[in-house]
Amino acid sequence: MFNFLPAPLIGFLSFFLYTINTLLWLVPIIIFSLLKALIPIAFSQKIFSYLLDQMASNWVAVNTLIQKLFCRIEFNVSGLEKLSLNDWYIVVSNHQSWVDILVLQRLLHGKIPFLKFFLKKELIYVPLLGIAWWALDFPFMKRYSQAFLKKNPHLIGKDLETTRKACAKFKHKPVSIMNFIEGTRFTKEKHQKQKPKFEHLLRPKAGGIAFALDAMSEHVSTLVDVTIHYPDGIPTFMDFACGQVKRINVDVNTLVVADGFSGDYFKDKSHKAEFHRWLNELWLEKDKKLNDYHQATQ
Repeated sequence: MFNFLPAPLIGFLSFFLYTINTLLWLVPIIIFSLLKALIPIAFSQKIFSYLLDQMASNWVAVNTLIQKLFCRIEFNVSGLEKLSLNDWYIVVSNHQSWVDILVLQRLLHGKIPFLKFFLKKELIYVPLLGIAWWALDFPFMKRYSQAFLKKNPHLIGKDLETTRKACAKFKHKPVSIMNFIEGTRFTKEKHQKQKPKFEHLLRPKAGGIAFALDAMSEHVSTLVDVTIHYPDGIPTFMDFACGQVKRINVDVNTLVVADGFSGDYFKDKSHKAEFHRWLNELWLEKDKKLNDYHQATQ
């Protein structure tokens, strides 16, 4: 609607409205988070969780409205029709920019439960945000290093047990857990340093997604594999806020978790090797999709 304005002005107005929207929802989220912590009754906890998820979902909806006001983006999307608000998902995606998160939130909003991330357990102590993440049921995980486990073998498996307990609340509540398998954003420098067999991707890190799938094995039925491509080059957040991103390609592929994900990645060497093989095949297919997108837009 206002995409005719100069890019710097669009960027300023977008950022200002993003900030106002965030503050307007953050205040009630913090208040209800404190109430949820202070009233440890099962029924009230469920009510607060529902209300908090709805607030976070409304925050995403308003962010999307802001984008539509200032940015005219042509989305080429496939696969969304296979998704449902009533299912449990683990979502994986290639990662190139902070814009990826905005794209995922915008396109998956209303199609699957509100996106959440596995967080390190130490982040629960972050002022205000820690309690908000806890109240929004972001699963906190505790991971021990291999060196630490060698010195403390009695703790082997405790990190997964702790995370499974954190995920127990999802038994009766559909949820979507997000995981960027590459572990960091793609850059040419990182790609050259890794020298992976993928042309447009970094190497996938199997441990994190295996941990997530194992911890959520009782609840998750579907893995959602998202491929994001920017035809005009990888944008920054400010490029996006200023309306400079005109086209985005997104492919959404769903995989049934039961088709080969079961097994103990951390103790079963044969399963670990098979899991690496499956993940590399998934990443090779994603790399091919990105290559097809690149060729189609040249």
